Amino acid sequence: MKAIRRFTVRPVLPDPLQPLSDLARNLRWSWHTETRELFRAVDPQVRRTAECDPVRLLGAVSAGRLAELARDEQFLHRLTEVFADLRDYLDGPRWYQEQLAQAAGLPAAVAYFSPEFGVTAALPQYSGGLGILAGDHLKAASDLGVPLIGVGLLYRHGYFRQSLSRDGWQQEHYPVLDPNELPLTLMREADGTPSRVVLTLPGGRSLHAHIWQAQVGRVPLLMLDSDVEENAPGEREVTDRLYGGGSEHRLLQEMLLGIGGVRAVRTYCRLTGHPAPEVFHTNEGHAGFLGLERIRELSATGLDFDSAVESVRAGTVFTTHTPVPAGIDRFDRELVARHFGDDGELLGVSVERILQLGMETYPGGEPRLFNMAVMGLRLAQRANGVSTLHGSVSREMFAGLWPGFDASEVPITSVTNGVHAPTWVAPEVLRLRNRYGGTPGRWDSAAEIPDREIWDLRRHLRGQLVAEVRERLHASWRTRGAEQAELGWIDGVLDPDVLTIGFARRVPSYKRLTLMLRDRDRLRELLLHPDRPVQIVVAGKAHPADDSGKRLVQELVRFSDDPRVRHRIVFLPDYGMAMAQKLYPGCDVWLNNPLRPLEACGTSGMKAALNGCLNLSVLDGWWDEWFEPDFGWAIPTADGLALDEDRRDDLEAGALYELIEDRVAPRFYDRGGDGLPERWIEMVRRTVGTLGPKVLAGRMVSEYVERLYAPAARAQRALDPGTVRQLAGWKARVHAAWPRVVVDHVEAVAPDAAGGSAELGSALVVRVRIALGVLEPDDVEVQAVAGRVDAADGISDAQTFPLKPAGGQDLEGRWLYEGPLALDRTGPYGYTVRVLPTHPLLATGAELGLVALPAETMGDGAGPVMR
Repeated sequence: MKAIRRFTVRPVLPDPLQPLSDLARNLRWSWHTETRELFRAVDPQVRRTAECDPVRLLGAVSAGRLAELARDEQFLHRLTEVFADLRDYLDGPRWYQEQLAQAAGLPAAVAYFSPEFGVTAALPQYSGGLGILAGDHLKAASDLGVPLIGVGLLYRHGYFRQSLSRDGWQQEHYPVLDPNELPLTLMREADGTPSRVVLTLPGGRSLHAHIWQAQVGRVPLLMLDSDVEENAPGEREVTDRLYGGGSEHRLLQEMLLGIGGVRAVRTYCRLTGHPAPEVFHTNEGHAGFLGLERIRELSATGLDFDSAVESVRAGTVFTTHTPVPAGIDRFDRELVARHFGDDGELLGVSVERILQLGMETYPGGEPRLFNMAVMGLRLAQRANGVSTLHGSVSREMFAGLWPGFDASEVPITSVTNGVHAPTWVAPEVLRLRNRYGGTPGRWDSAAEIPDREIWDLRRHLRGQLVAEVRERLHASWRTRGAEQAELGWIDGVLDPDVLTIGFARRVPSYKRLTLMLRDRDRLRELLLHPDRPVQIVVAGKAHPADDSGKRLVQELVRFSDDPRVRHRIVFLPDYGMAMAQKLYPGCDVWLNNPLRPLEACGTSGMKAALNGCLNLSVLDGWWDEWFEPDFGWAIPTADGLALDEDRRDDLEAGALYELIEDRVAPRFYDRGGDGLPERWIEMVRRTVGTLGPKVLAGRMVSEYVERLYAPAARAQRALDPGTVRQLAGWKARVHAAWPRVVVDHVEAVAPDAAGGSAELGSALVVRVRIALGVLEPDDVEVQAVAGRVDAADGISDAQTFPLKPAGGQDLEGRWLYEGPLALDRTGPYGYTVRVLPTHPLLATGAELGLVALPAETMGDGAGPVMR
């Protein structure tokens, strides 16, 4: 019979065991080895459950076992030590507090918004890299003591669980998640009633949401849940699935995340006394509506719309993760207008002004679409990509918002992603490193570890992966309908002594899951080589609506089902955090072969590297930035050639096969007299010791603090109501006056120039006459821009030289500027001049998207555009 009602019966812990509840409810256990081991000791019979979720474990332990533990002095001693360690972790000063003591001007708090968070497999609220990165960001912030508040949605079905049909087609399953069975706490008011946020919807409807809190170490993570009784059925389903539904469903999710999220943060700070955030960090455009809610808040205090925008911009950081326009959420203009109209949200805020923030009003844009990333950039004074290469790609992609500027000057910087080592590094690796003097921030101790210990550990981890793969493969085949009697072959799948390559990620087409299958005969030869065999473990999910991705999965599965190779290549369904934590340490090589430059960062290779796994990757994302031959191999690419997709795939697959056959496998199997592959071990040592510190999430978060959060906090503090009104008025005046800013005349004098040439080390004196209209010299900056020139007179590797006023206005109202231009390089050289707006509260000269150039350099799109 099926139950008609479901609820959770919580265990009653004996008094001596009460700290277990706090330990289970703080997700620090997901990266703290001693806490996990304590929970394993609670009931060894449910060890796998303990590894996944202590909350479920405590709900499954018998009262008799709890009573026994309450009398176990040894266990109680361990419990006291682990709980004291948690209290010290939560309350003691950390890196951030040390910086505050040095008067670093850091924000009192930062609100970090993301549509997904991958903190632990026990809280399945993630689909891929964006969510895992967000989870690692929270954990690293906690370790550093950064006063972060995470904000997301609670999806009752999470992302989907994946299985395979008998013929290898991906099947999706959406198990229902009960928040009461998760490591969450419902936020309540002082009178005990659940806290809630409410959004107004068209047609007199409302969207209610409860606020659930997960505690990620020192960081609270607030998650909004629309599955509440006050909502109509349609509204209850807003937070049903991650990235589910059509356009309106997604719009409501993103309104709840952004607008409702700000209201949830205000509620949390009111109830707990937590400092209000001075900085709001938007992790991708999904959360961009948070800026509109903050505009509404400021407008309610009497601030006009333009001034409110400036205040919001000053304290907002926007991170883009996509390298392609197709990865950005875009909504029909009328859909957005309906939800922010007279009977929708943000009453009192002009819907036309809201629309202007997200419309693609730039050359090449689609003016009928509301672009969430465009809104995110317009409402954030500071923006970044997630690797150096991705920052460059992002500047190119969004250059239309800053017409007249070279892409290199588009104000989007980069902070390369990192990964949270305690989450992703196998305990055995940490123990070995620590035994030789390593610390959480120091990995160069790997230089002291003997070769034999490194190699023995690598084989042990490979053996663990083999056991894990066989167990998962057996479960997958039973789900596919196989009988127990036909699965004996699984006991021979993989070998702990064979070179093991891992490939696991989402399955969009650009990640090229099946590139390895381009020449199947050659792949079989690699897998079955008599002296240097290779084995490959593959995992990944295609989006439920992506049939082309599902076909790639099926193609790989069918190849791996072939009896000739199925002991050497496997596909594991239902890739997630729990699988990944076994997969990264057990692989010798981590494969990544995206279409360059479509990988924004690609952090899976970082996690593998921290476990001593070498990378074999296209030079894309982070690997383009930090590749060295000591750390692995770079797959040659053909992205600079005008080739069709098939030809490019053939060339790059061929390069991949050659690398494995000629360089990777021989180095792994080239053994000395002691049976050790010395050159391979040295690469492992260099990867862990030299690359390791670069890929840490602590490095990433400290960069965000120093380069983005602190400047945003300072900018926010500088904008009191009077100052922000002045800034908004100045911007409006400059925008209105800019069409009359004209570069009227340019001349240069080189004292030693002859015949159109000049000597290295000499200088030009550049003079320019500028018409400013109603603007004053203090409103603008005049620059000479110089560098090498190509055949079309395009300037590259440009330098800027400030030009200063040289006297007042002439009789025609023009201003004279002049200054030296140093000639510090040889070859074809050229210069131009330009005029930019300038103000002490601008982050960059390109911020307004306004530039005046000499008439002969002006082209389409160089005029002012709404920013």
